[in-house]
Amino acid sequence: MTTQQESTRELHMTTQQVADRFYELAKEGRWEDIQSELFSEDAKSIEPQHAPLPLAEGLSAIRKKAEQWQEMTEETHGGYCNEPIVAGNFFACAMGMDVTLKGQGRSTMDEIALYEVRDGKIVQEQFFY
Repeated sequence: MTTQQESTRELHMTTQQVADRFYELAKEGRWEDIQSELFSEDAKSIEPQHAPLPLAEGLSAIRKKAEQWQEMTEETHGGYCNEPIVAGNFFACAMGMDVTLKGQGRSTMDEIALYEVRDGKIVQEQFFY
């Protein structure tokens, strides 16, 4: 391995470091910062088949999906993100929110979010609810 490769490798955050930073930002509701700082440009976001928002591939598509969610949301009343559990290149969080969606009324949602980390960046997120 060349010195440049070693230097590059040393700059990558571990999965634990990514999970810790994710949690720090999530507790503050800084979802845009999470995407900007922790996501790979070619990340993928996967929702269950019954979800209203489609699969998103690439960071720009993931941001667009977040915008679509905001457009569907009339008001956010609260939310939570539990501390991540890390295993290998993955971490998972239980999270949820209390929202009023336009034309649908107020509801609470709980989910498990699973994140895959490669080279110090989130390359995939998948939600189970």
